Amino acid sequence: MKLYGLWLGAALALAGCGQEEMPPAPARTQAIDTPPDIPAMGRERRILALGDSLFAGYGLAPGEGYPARLEAALRARGINARIADAGVSGDTTAGGLQRLTFTLDSQPQPPELVLISLGGNDMLRGIAPAQTRANLDAMLAELDKRGIRAVLMGMLAPPNLGEDYRRQFDPIFPALAREHQAVLVPFFLQPVMDKPELIQPDRIHPTSGGIEAIVAATADSVAGALPAEAGTAPVTAAPLPRR
Repeated sequence: MKLYGLWLGAALALAGCGQEEMPPAPARTQAIDTPPDIPAMGRERRILALGDSLFAGYGLAPGEGYPARLEAALRARGINARIADAGVSGDTTAGGLQRLTFTLDSQPQPPELVLISLGGNDMLRGIAPAQTRANLDAMLAELDKRGIRAVLMGMLAPPNLGEDYRRQFDPIFPALAREHQAVLVPFFLQPVMDKPELIQPDRIHPTSGGIEAIVAATADSVAGALPAEAGTAPVTAAPLPRR
């Protein structure tokens, strides 16, 4: 299938490098502190972006990563968004679970929404899907306990990992989104998968143009996941796909 072409190439490239995306970067949580170019009205809406290199902006200039560009897109819609970037290149769901509590507790204000983009490195390193599911489930349960909404950025396994692996891995994200009433982005990388010009030379990470395509495809889901403010109607996010 055309959709999987670049995703398969990325998986093979990573497999040839010992199944490591790159040396893990030091854990960090960086607020986007540059003054936004686009003014927005209303109360500041705090969002935490917890993920791997797809959030960390690997290979991109400062300000070109997904959290920064998403913040700008939300502000362009009049949402006074403030996104803390907790992306760590090479991170797995186990790493995300390990740092979730500390990251939440270290925020100057509790976030209203957490975006989770983890699981791709689990898949490429051959971690059992059951373990990936358990880690994501525990993260979402912690957010449930704190009353924080979540957006789950889904991933799909490439064909070279085998049909059995795909049957176990691919349903993880929609199933957990339903169980925890999280908003689901079915396949986070779909906007760039059949567009090689939007992928960096490593055949893995989106270019700045690729990030813009992903933001355009996901901003509605993120905006719709934010709790409605008093006196305003909520933005309706796309319904979860039935499987």
